[in-house]
Amino acid sequence: MTVRGGDIAVRASVPLLLLAAWAAGSASGSIDPKVFPAPSSVVTAFVDLVRTGVLWDNLSVSLVRVAVGFAIGGALGVTLGVIAGLYRIGDQLLDPTLQMLRTIPFLAITPLLILWFGIDERPKILIIAAAALFPLYLNTHSGVRNVDRKILEAGRVFGLRGARLVRDVILPEATPSILVGLRVSLSTSLLALIVAELTNAPQGLGFLMTSAQQYFQTDVLVVVVAIYAVWGLSVDLVVRGAERVLLPFRRIGVRR
Repeated sequence: MTVRGGDIAVRASVPLLLLAAWAAGSASGSIDPKVFPAPSSVVTAFVDLVRTGVLWDNLSVSLVRVAVGFAIGGALGVTLGVIAGLYRIGDQLLDPTLQMLRTIPFLAITPLLILWFGIDERPKILIIAAAALFPLYLNTHSGVRNVDRKILEAGRVFGLRGARLVRDVILPEATPSILVGLRVSLSTSLLALIVAELTNAPQGLGFLMTSAQQYFQTDVLVVVVAIYAVWGLSVDLVVRGAERVLLPFRRIGVRR
């Protein structure tokens, strides 16, 4: 199922209207450029950051941090979710502790992690990993626990046991919930990145934002915010694409 041109136009209409209102307000002088720069100033700042290499130097560091932190937290979240979802003893041992830990906000653990591990990459990656872990754990746990018992029995009738039952029946049935957790997890990982990089980060988008704030470079601040927004949208589109590939049956008879 392909995305229609009309769908794209509707989805893009609100951002384009906001951009037009921003440009009109800046041109008329109703928006103070010292408070919020004009679109042309933001584009100029973006071009300068790209031309000097400053943007890529900081963006690449942030990308690596998110990739490593998400890989660790995501793998743990899915693994623990499967264990707690499959086994009663696993649920009893893991779920209460994880439910308590997930309510602790990032800002509360950041000072502790800095005291324990210093100001290098480890506390930043741990914050991102924790942000990625809990949404994937919750959704994987829910997806595994809610697999239709009739489907499980059918799998056992066909001789599936143990790891084969998990691989061929349970995980495919839990995939919709896992993908929901993946979308939430990637979003919270981005939020955790912002928190992590605003604290003693010598490089990264958070460092670039802090530096721009210190020197009153509002155009650079808007550039970084726009990058975060595009990043989040791109990640969501990637997960939607994976959903279309992994769950093609969901598109049958559904008009979007």
